Amino acid sequence: MAPLILPDAPATEATGAKLARALVPRQGLVVYLHGDLGAGKTTLVRGWLRALGVTGTIRSPTYTLVEPYEPDGRSLLHLDLYRLSDPAELEQLGLYDTPPDRSTWLVEWPERGAGQLPPPDLSIFLHVAAGGRELRLEAGEAVGRLLAASGDFPA
Repeated sequence: MAPLILPDAPATEATGAKLARALVPRQGLVVYLHGDLGAGKTTLVRGWLRALGVTGTIRSPTYTLVEPYEPDGRSLLHLDLYRLSDPAELEQLGLYDTPPDRSTWLVEWPERGAGQLPPPDLSIFLHVAAGGRELRLEAGEAVGRLLAASGDFPA
């Protein structure tokens, strides 16, 4: 998919919301969010969660490592693995109490959990670019079809 230019935080949140709406039909989803500090990963997740009906404060799980949500009766985990020093530490988080085949996992810094995480259905790459941020998507076949069908993410 061609990169999207996101001029500001509201555009990044709006894109997260569009992704959430496009992927609602998908039961079980693992999304990797790649990008440097300040690239907009948590901002994108905030838009995703708002589109699913989450109200109140949406915290970055930088210190807790995982924040669970249950929008509309669906299970969603927002993970931030930046502070992991070893992928084996994921065992202590109890992630598989909420397995990815029955929930959505939004994973920031997935490379820190290498070898311990399920493979992604969607990888989102964000980086700071002139005039805002650039977003690039890499989707598995089923997810790619849902995104293309939404009309917001042409192939």
